[in-house]
Amino acid sequence: MLFSFYPLGVSPLKVQMPALSPTMEEGNIVKWLKKEGEAVAAGDALCEIETDKAVVTMESNDDGVLAKILVNEGSRNVRLGTLIALMVEEGQDWKQVEIPSPDAAPPSEAPPATQAAAAPSAPSPPSPPKPVTPGPLRLSPAARHILDTHGLDPKLATPTGPRGLITKEDALNLLKTSPAPKAMPSVVASSQPSPISAPAASPPPPGSRPNIPPVSVPGKPGAPGTFTEVPASNVRRVIAQRLTQSKTTIPHSYASIDCDMAAVTQLRKDLAKEQIKVSVNDFIIKAAAVTLKEIPEMNVTWSGDGPHALNSIHISVAVATDKGVIAPVIKDAANKGVQEISSNAKALAQKARDGKLLPEEYQGGSFSISNLGMFGISGFSGVINPPQACILAVGTSRPELQLCEDDQTLHTKQLMTVTLSSDGRLVDDELASRFLDKFRANLEQPQRMALA
Repeated sequence: MLFSFYPLGVSPLKVQMPALSPTMEEGNIVKWLKKEGEAVAAGDALCEIETDKAVVTMESNDDGVLAKILVNEGSRNVRLGTLIALMVEEGQDWKQVEIPSPDAAPPSEAPPATQAAAAPSAPSPPSPPKPVTPGPLRLSPAARHILDTHGLDPKLATPTGPRGLITKEDALNLLKTSPAPKAMPSVVASSQPSPISAPAASPPPPGSRPNIPPVSVPGKPGAPGTFTEVPASNVRRVIAQRLTQSKTTIPHSYASIDCDMAAVTQLRKDLAKEQIKVSVNDFIIKAAAVTLKEIPEMNVTWSGDGPHALNSIHISVAVATDKGVIAPVIKDAANKGVQEISSNAKALAQKARDGKLLPEEYQGGSFSISNLGMFGISGFSGVINPPQACILAVGTSRPELQLCEDDQTLHTKQLMTVTLSSDGRLVDDELASRFLDKFRANLEQPQRMALA
């Protein structure tokens, strides 16, 4: 057993899975940085935890000795508040630590394990599973796929998940106790007629998904139409949840404008001669921050009780990582120079790719920027990051011939399309148009930003 009692055990200091981000509901134990029996001081790094945003180092709140690690490295989907380790005070015998009994609910993997352990004690002769009590069926995606693929009636499965959810393990247990696959019904029927074959021969329940594509077999080449399940990281799951929330609860409105990049291009060349290297995106961040300062009605967020006007201008900049897109925040961007913005953006982007961002480095943004110009994307629309009101999508610059009204001659301009996605509850079309017009003026005349 994982948990036990010592007759005269030492009372432990409990270490629980903490909330390391506002949206975190569970985490993965990446690595323990202390070993059992090792002394720990307050502020020492205990372990690395993968949250829904990044890999964060968990620090100890107490002095003492790490007595027992209850959740090992590599454990996934550990819920908040779960007991992950025990410590004892300095001078106490850590080997005699009292390990509390699991009075709380076990981790998500525990119910299937208990079910699997109890299975051998069941009667050995196969018998048809008993249908569960009538009511609405709740199936996990993996369980639904297994039952649909093998043509099994979900009503015959015994749910062990929360609130009557049929889990993947429940479906596998039903598959083990079910008769031969329906691909050989005639052989089974001719050799031993049995009423057990009825569930397998029955068609899938109404409303279920078709039995295609078939599941692939690990270690064997995939047949046409097969697929392989890919476990989603915490970051990917949260991205999916927040994007769905944004597109289903926020009324998105879109507006685009073209900006002449000639002045920014020339200024970058002049700065490069002085060994000052800044990117186009750095100027875009600065222009957006200055424009928000000039039009404070845009610097708002939406909460349950309505709009909240913000006093600070923090720009979230989207960064692509191996685990998904994360947006570190440039704090007080309107009050920083382009060179300082460039230095901050580079450092934060590298930390994001390494999974080392601290919570305060990706929280609290008031306006988002996503730039795909480096990939040759001419234009696109971003999805708002709630509770923010806007996101600016930036495309690549392109040469375009335009007629000069003064002398009626053709001139080539380097134009860049930006598209503003705004929350219609906070930003109406007129306000969005004013913002884009002011943003373009700031970007086309960079000297304006120094005076704002």
